[in-house]
Amino acid sequence: MQKPLILFSLKKMYNLSPIILFVYNRPEHTKQTVESLLQCKLANESVLYIFSDAPKTDEQKSKVDQVRKYIHCINGFKEIIIEESSVNKGLANSVIYGVSKIFESHESVIVLEDDLIFSSKFLEFMNEALKKYKDDKNIYTISGYSFPIQMLKEYRKDVYLSCRSSSWGWGTWKDKWGKAEWDNSFFSEILNNKKLQNKFNRAGNDYSPMLIKQLKGVIDSWAIRWAYIQMKNEAHTLFPIKSLVRNIGLDGSGTHSKKRKRYVVNLEDFNPDLSFSDELKINEDINKKIRKLNSLSIYRRFRNFISYGIF
Repeated sequence: MQKPLILFSLKKMYNLSPIILFVYNRPEHTKQTVESLLQCKLANESVLYIFSDAPKTDEQKSKVDQVRKYIHCINGFKEIIIEESSVNKGLANSVIYGVSKIFESHESVIVLEDDLIFSSKFLEFMNEALKKYKDDKNIYTISGYSFPIQMLKEYRKDVYLSCRSSSWGWGTWKDKWGKAEWDNSFFSEILNNKKLQNKFNRAGNDYSPMLIKQLKGVIDSWAIRWAYIQMKNEAHTLFPIKSLVRNIGLDGSGTHSKKRKRYVVNLEDFNPDLSFSDELKINEDINKKIRKLNSLSIYRRFRNFISYGIF
């Protein structure tokens, strides 16, 4: 059995983008994620880094221990490198720390959480897209997930751009990640700036409320901060027209996940054209559909206003 290594230093370089998996206290979800990932072409040629967060409470220790026992039994990847935190970082700090750590020795990464199922083409798509668009200053993120929008079935290209980001199976590059600021003080400019809020909300009117909740300490999200960094740099996310990732954490078991049926997708038999396109622009019709899918109801906006003074 391949013996996982404990992460101390990162000196080796690999041609394929390494995979980073963040795990916590969901042993069954973690197992499904790893088993699905192993079915992807290129899995056995890929290096897998696993970051395991420590339990926040004594009640979570048993589940965390189960996850840690399981990840030390994984084999089938080129190399498996594990880092177990001795203190609870929380998801946001874990992702920021882990991705930054791996960028000490790699130029691009593929980032996963413990509640995802993949198409067999996922790793091929991610690696080829990361190679193709590495020098494109307008693309900060490659997403394996795609939104369930009807009009994409008639879209002629295999990929599209959006000002919306996604954290469900994604990739980025060292130079783009290096432009990020994580301290909340960087984002405070949005609090009383309606013009900036409206610009950020091009991807859905849930964006500004989420960032303001981040600033108020209501949520702790790396993803909404990363989305804002993209917006500030006039950058976009590249998506496949058919999703290569399904989130199984929409059952309400995740740290920040509630049951959200509107994001559920089926993994279809999809062979994306890995030659990709050199001329990509935002399709405003697609963007309108994405904005509508991700916008808050009047009821949710009213609740935000009553609870947090956000509308």
